[in-house]
Amino acid sequence: MAGRGRTTSAATRVFLVLLGAVVVVGAVVALLLVFEAQRAVRAEAERVTRAVAETIATTDAVGADLSAPDAATRLQPFAERAMAEAGVDFITIMTPDGIRVTHRDPEQIGRHYLGTIPASARPLTEEFAGTLGPSVRTIAPVVAGGQLVGWVSVGVTVGSISSALLPRLPFAILIALAVVAAGCIGALAAGRITKRVTGDLPAGSVRDAVSSYESVRTLGEALRAQTHEHGNRMHAAVALLELGRTDEAIEILTETSRQSQALVDQVTARRDGDPTVGALLLGKAAQARERGVDWEAAIDPRAPRSALSPVDAVSVVGNLIDNALDAAAAGPEPRWVHVELSPAPGDALAIVVSDSGDGIAPEIADRVWEHGFSTKPADATGRGVGLALVRSIVEEAGGSVAVDASPTAFRVVLPRRSE
Repeated sequence: MAGRGRTTSAATRVFLVLLGAVVVVGAVVALLLVFEAQRAVRAEAERVTRAVAETIATTDAVGADLSAPDAATRLQPFAERAMAEAGVDFITIMTPDGIRVTHRDPEQIGRHYLGTIPASARPLTEEFAGTLGPSVRTIAPVVAGGQLVGWVSVGVTVGSISSALLPRLPFAILIALAVVAAGCIGALAAGRITKRVTGDLPAGSVRDAVSSYESVRTLGEALRAQTHEHGNRMHAAVALLELGRTDEAIEILTETSRQSQALVDQVTARRDGDPTVGALLLGKAAQARERGVDWEAAIDPRAPRSALSPVDAVSVVGNLIDNALDAAAAGPEPRWVHVELSPAPGDALAIVVSDSGDGIAPEIADRVWEHGFSTKPADATGRGVGLALVRSIVEEAGGSVAVDASPTAFRVVLPRRSE
């Protein structure tokens, strides 16, 4: 069966998968927190530079001193004090055409401002690389007597923004570690719960156990139906014999033999037939008649034997037929199920199970393969396992599975068993 040779237990795999997911979630949380902190620090820098620039620009002394011949001598000390008090990296006061009157580096006074000067007298916040490197800066107009007499640019370098971010990083890391710690506890609990159910069995063995259970269940139901049908016919024949109605008794026994023999002939005609699947089909034919569903099986003698083990083969075919019988029995008349085994391209085996049921809604066509999903109410047999198990077995064997509508038809293609 699939899954042999794997030594990692199912519980360990559950723990490792959950642990990996927790680590990824923790990393994403940490990145989001850092990103949010960076955004908040940058937004704060923009607010501070704008507030300081507009405050200085509206100061009467600044407007008056810009018009003085010794503007640099008057305004440079003022700008240095304002930088120290506001905690910004530079305050540049300039003429209307952008010639610096003040600068953090006195040697830059008299040179042209590096940055965008708005075409109209309005504040502007931007990121620009100046003499101090990249910075977030706000430039505001200085207006005196209704005339533009200069500009004030206040900025914070990107390096300073990064430095302001560092104190916030421990908080982000602490939150991420808390998420990871909580997730690890959850992963450990999930691993222990899984171990209580599966013990130290490898994941493949757990799947094999489910497959074996499904095989026994569906084969048992089929054989029970076949036994029940034959028992009823035998009781009827015996009763007719006791009443002396020999011809009718012979007719019942002959019809029983004929129906079974037709399918037996198809099964035995295959060169590479699987006797277990043959027994399953015989039993399912009886089960279909028991539920009032017309049964038709078309088995091509050239159909090869699949690479599946008998247990997995019964799981695949049995679950597909069980779903078809359920759908047909609950659907409109005429009720029928059709099973076809035929050769497929690439020397493969094609199994097609179709039914007369109401079909599968397009919006849930992809969900029918999900574990636990079912359009039928849950019961003791456990709904939502069969098709998920079918897909798992088929894909592990290197095959494919698909579903079509009008009528509903499940098509499985499996590679041929190697000699």
